[in-house]
Amino acid sequence: MKKILVPVDFSEHAGYALEVAAKLAKDYSAEITVLHMMGLSEAYLSKSESEEAAEAHFYMKLAKKRFNSFLDKPYLKDVKITEMVQNYKIFSEINELAKEQQIDLIVMGSHGASGVSEIFVGSNTEKVVRSSNIPVLVIKVPRPQFSPKLVVFACDFAVESIKAYHNARSFFAKWNVQLHLVYVNLPNEDFRNTMEIKKKVDFFLKVAHNGELPPNTEIIHISDYSIESGIFNHAKDVNADLIAIPTHGRSGIAHFFKGSIGEDLVNHAELPVITFKV
Repeated sequence: MKKILVPVDFSEHAGYALEVAAKLAKDYSAEITVLHMMGLSEAYLSKSESEEAAEAHFYMKLAKKRFNSFLDKPYLKDVKITEMVQNYKIFSEINELAKEQQIDLIVMGSHGASGVSEIFVGSNTEKVVRSSNIPVLVIKVPRPQFSPKLVVFACDFAVESIKAYHNARSFFAKWNVQLHLVYVNLPNEDFRNTMEIKKKVDFFLKVAHNGELPPNTEIIHISDYSIESGIFNHAKDVNADLIAIPTHGRSGIAHFFKGSIGEDLVNHAELPVITFKV
């Protein structure tokens, strides 16, 4: 990992994300690009000589000045920082920027679904998750010493999830984490008996690891009334440091996550959540 993107609104939660990004940058000898999205309307920018355009330029300059105090943090010492101010209004544009800048990871702060209405809160965070082709790490509370030891990876053991799974293993290799691959069995049409689950797991491991279970990896089957509660309950039970989920990009959370499970995880889990595209 060489480049980390941190979208910011200069809020307290954006600061939490920046601090985690700084820790990762030092661990991986990476650099950080800090992005502020203006979201100004076209009316401001289409009339270059109007008062609206002048006001727009003023806010652009103001945002750049705010970087001075926002980036004046001890934890950023010896970290290479690039500042960017863009008039993005569509969250998918962040993905385009990440591609152009060859970004390896996006780190975002989030207030959650019931938080203050800032740029990156609630469903807006999940919009970035959906459009991103690269991993997105969502930070909800201060994590100055971010260094996960136990990670819960929500896994449906489908072959299409193997890419996301391998990307996750590669990302976590730096910390030599204990990885729990958690399958949540639901009491509905998706219910699987023990033998059916075992067959799915065996085939998954055959494709992913030639049938062998890697070191520091556990397969966990749990039963619950929803994927979300199952992941939450297990993460709490084992005192996990991080929740990881696969995503399908613009079509939403991975196949076995029905409805808004992924959004709920991102919005309501106090633990950091990281996503990997399928």
